[in-house]
Amino acid sequence: MEKQKENITFDDFLKLDVKICKVIGAERVPKTDKLLKLTIETGDGERTAVTNIGSQFEPETLIGLRIPFVLNLEPVTMRGIESSAMILASSDNSGDVNLLTSDAKLGSVVI
Repeated sequence: MEKQKENITFDDFLKLDVKICKVIGAERVPKTDKLLKLTIETGDGERTAVTNIGSQFEPETLIGLRIPFVLNLEPVTMRGIESSAMILASSDNSGDVNLLTSDAKLGSVVI
């Protein structure tokens, strides 16, 4: 089991904008084994998220899933693709990724 990370304040936690988003597009990033480019609907518009779950998930299996995403991280560019959201998922000690899916309304705030 991983050691707990450094504590943050409640005010730091409140800064996170985590919402339920729907995956409306998914494709592999060329010349990578793990990267997927996801197009998500946030409830306020569409965004792109690049994620490294491609070794465990086929892109087409993600279409239609409602998954929590962090929406207010600074955008980063990976392989020439700007990613403006980060998927929330769980991972165990073996590295297996489990998606945190929800049937909550699109754009619902995760608290």
